Amino acid sequence: MDNLIRIENGDAAERIFSDGEYDARLSKLRAHMAGEKMDAVLFTSYHNINYYSGFHFCYFGRLYGLAVTADSATSISANIDGGQPWRRTHGDNLVYTDWQRDNYFRAVQELISAGGRVGIETDDLSIQNLDKLKAALPGTEFIDISAPTMAMRMIKSAEEIRVIKDGARVADLGGAACVEAISEGVPEFVIARAATQAMVTEIARCYPKSELMDTWTWFQSGINTDGAHNPVTTRPVEKGDILSLNCFPMISGYYTALERTLFFDHASDEHLRLWAVNVEVHERGLELIKPGTRCCDIAHALNEIYEAHDLLQYRTFGYGHSFGVLSHYYGREAGLELREDIETVLEPNMVVSMEPMIMLPEGLPGAGGYREHDILVVTEDGAENITGFPYGPEHNIVAA
Repeated sequence: MDNLIRIENGDAAERIFSDGEYDARLSKLRAHMAGEKMDAVLFTSYHNINYYSGFHFCYFGRLYGLAVTADSATSISANIDGGQPWRRTHGDNLVYTDWQRDNYFRAVQELISAGGRVGIETDDLSIQNLDKLKAALPGTEFIDISAPTMAMRMIKSAEEIRVIKDGARVADLGGAACVEAISEGVPEFVIARAATQAMVTEIARCYPKSELMDTWTWFQSGINTDGAHNPVTTRPVEKGDILSLNCFPMISGYYTALERTLFFDHASDEHLRLWAVNVEVHERGLELIKPGTRCCDIAHALNEIYEAHDLLQYRTFGYGHSFGVLSHYYGREAGLELREDIETVLEPNMVVSMEPMIMLPEGLPGAGGYREHDILVVTEDGAENITGFPYGPEHNIVAA
């Protein structure tokens, strides 16, 4: 049986981005490769394979890749996926079979010559697979491409911003469906399911030829609001609960989000005070997002507000992050997070969130997690807030 095959089954699929968009991305990459005298790049991560080819793979215990040279770009996929990777790849596709162990690395040998300079993602490759790659391409010098490609992804194109704006609008619809489903005694998972269904339906309407993958909702209540990424449970909503609404539409690997603090029926005075402080931080953060501002300076400025209210010790994470090809199980443009240790200067066409969160543990007055989340596109002279869902006590105490 063959180790490597090609499965050109059917016609190439219509992608959400134009061929010109992918060609522009690859041109920037190849310019970097030429400057660094790289003969090829082997991408292995979800985000870079998706970003440069449009192919969004399903790992399931197998390896995937995208080999880019000066004149070719070829995705590497497993035989189990049939012709789907070829249909979805901007470029070529090579399939490896299971008939012999490590056929993935034989595919790499087919596409990349040994002995040159090859870019790899050192933040994605395991030690085991890096050792196998070195054995497959003896005499090759491997150079980390992770940081340069992250910098390329941080500046969004017009096509990317269009998709991100669509995603933000879909998230708003999911939030509305979530609120509509909230009622006493209804479990978290039932409420989350309503939001997810609404978002998937709208994505299918807007992008009828796209793949529908990975849209999800985390709806948390009571003690479950203490973590931003806590999964849904069977806990039923009760009157007086603090609630956290988290809607995450995914459009062909492009993630957006809506996150809001809510209460069901009523909120105590201390809950309202804490909520108001978090809204104050959120609104100040929205004002600070503009070109020329450093990420770290935003974080320090917002820390001062929490500190003035003696709440800084309850802050849980950074104040925001970038958007694009990322998800709950892959990707993050770490150089564009609103944290004290990130000195990146905001530029036009960067897309970032403002999402302050504090968490007071059980037993304290006002216990629970408070988080608001808007998405902003940095412009030439400010920022455009593309999230429309309202926030704060005036809007988000849900009537019983």
